[in-house]
Amino acid sequence: CKKINCPDQYPCKQPRKVEGKCCKVCPEETENQNLDHKDYFCGEETLPVYEALYIEERETIRKIAVKTEKPPQVEIHTWTIRKGVLSHFDTEKVSKTEFDELPHFKQITRTTLSQWKIFSEGEAQISHMCRSRLCRTELEDLVKLLYLEKSEKDHC
Repeated sequence: CKKINCPDQYPCKQPRKVEGKCCKVCPEETENQNLDHKDYFCGEETLPVYEALYIEERETIRKIAVKTEKPPQVEIHTWTIRKGVLSHFDTEKVSKTEFDELPHFKQITRTTLSQWKIFSEGEAQISHMCRSRLCRTELEDLVKLLYLEKSEKDHC
């Protein structure tokens, strides 16, 4: 990981710490980044990815979600892990309003639709493979796919 150097001085008087940003930002900047704000990676629009991780009745519940604009919805992938083995896998689609009311979710990255499709296909393979054996690293590796690396950005 590279160390991030935040500016010592900002163009505004009171920069604020904002979730999802490493450095403080000026309030005007956050207002300008409304719902129409889109980030791009290699010319492809990026989508926010969220994760929720919690323990429920001695099972680890891990949820990965992506928000899309068209259609305006959130796709949630839920993994239930019992004693290190994937015991249940489920996918559901909810409205953005419903999603905003769900607990535990935090944005972890932004990804492209093509990376999300690769993630979904890999997830289907892993769900079959991991029903009978320990698969903690496979799930971790799959989530890493969603992070867009700068090295890839140079090879668009």
